[in-house]
Amino acid sequence: MTTSSKHPETIALHGGSWRRDESSTSVAVPIHQTTSYQFNSAEHAANLFGLKEFGNIYTRIMNPTTNVLEERVAALEGGLAAVCVSSGQAASAFVVQNLCNSGDNFVASTDLYGGTVNLFNNTLKAMGIEVRYADPKDPENFAKLTDSKTRLYYAETLPNPSLRVFPIQEVADIGKKLNVPLILDNTACPVICRPFEHGAAIVMHSLTKFIGGHGTSIGGIIVDSGNFDWSADKARQPNIWQPDMSYHGAVWGDAVPQLTGANIPFAIRARVVLLRDLGSAISPFNSFQIIQGLETVALRMKQHCENAEKVKNFLLKHNKIEKVIYSTLHDGEIGARAKRYLKGGSGALMGIEIKGGLEAGKKFIDNLKLLYHVANIGDARSLAIHPASTTHSQLSAKDLLAAGVTPGYVRLSIGIEHADDIIADIDQALKA
Repeated sequence: MTTSSKHPETIALHGGSWRRDESSTSVAVPIHQTTSYQFNSAEHAANLFGLKEFGNIYTRIMNPTTNVLEERVAALEGGLAAVCVSSGQAASAFVVQNLCNSGDNFVASTDLYGGTVNLFNNTLKAMGIEVRYADPKDPENFAKLTDSKTRLYYAETLPNPSLRVFPIQEVADIGKKLNVPLILDNTACPVICRPFEHGAAIVMHSLTKFIGGHGTSIGGIIVDSGNFDWSADKARQPNIWQPDMSYHGAVWGDAVPQLTGANIPFAIRARVVLLRDLGSAISPFNSFQIIQGLETVALRMKQHCENAEKVKNFLLKHNKIEKVIYSTLHDGEIGARAKRYLKGGSGALMGIEIKGGLEAGKKFIDNLKLLYHVANIGDARSLAIHPASTTHSQLSAKDLLAAGVTPGYVRLSIGIEHADDIIADIDQALKA
């Protein structure tokens, strides 16, 4: 029975239709480690393949274990449907490819993860899809770059290294006037930000990060709000409104509401076209692992954010630190957005600029004993990385600064250890 609770702690444990396994009465979600499913009859199989009814066909497209994860994350975000994929990177690609064809464009925030920028600038460009970058400092920049071939806006709620919270409502409102959906990567802010409440049409996550939380399993998810009016300008969204010949001319904008009773053509097309054809399927075992993390994400986010506040306050007074970059430390409207959109905490991510530049940043990393030096965020463990010598080392000095990475910049992902222990390790590494 689907829980009606709006509290994330409860949704993470009870959201969706799962209650127990009917054959064994098991409460824990089983790992359905299978490729295929027995059809009831030839007619049943034909109906499934023809999308006359929904059900399990092949684990590349859907899986019972994964379905529980999809339903719970959709409930956590306040959406109507979700589609799991093999990684957050696959989710980033899918949300663009679901609406854009060769010759189309989309407008993205300048504040993005480096891997996403590379995907947009190179791989999607080679497919004939153009990205246009808008500085979110002024939301109107998105409108200025929009033309008749613009299919979507893309941004991150809390991007690093800038950690400037995105103007969700402002850009979503611009998009609604122009019939362009806002797609938001909410990886860094599960629980503490609900973009659908501020007008976003689609949300995605790298499940690898905070929702999983263990650092053991890679996965991604796309969540459809069900609230975007795809019919307002049918010419704007040809993938939703033009016949799809791979399904005998089905028009997703019409067919999906008729079949499901819900306004989720984006989610259904992502599943039955992109996931079917490109095959970026999450493994059932990874879905199971991520469900274990999901169950405690609301509690962990409280601790992440509480610890980050204490670490921030310590670092602001430290004589080895040039600057602390944190969501609520930005001046003016950008700082105000953090208070407006982040509830119950201001995030676990933090940047510090260490006096002494490149060499000081590298030495700080080498001196850490508790914090792990890894290229990840969102683990229960505290993590650190020095981008100028690792993730961004291929960039020129000019490009580094454009990305918000100074030579002494270190990114911290504050974990759920005791705050005093995190601070003690950072302090000794700075002193050393």
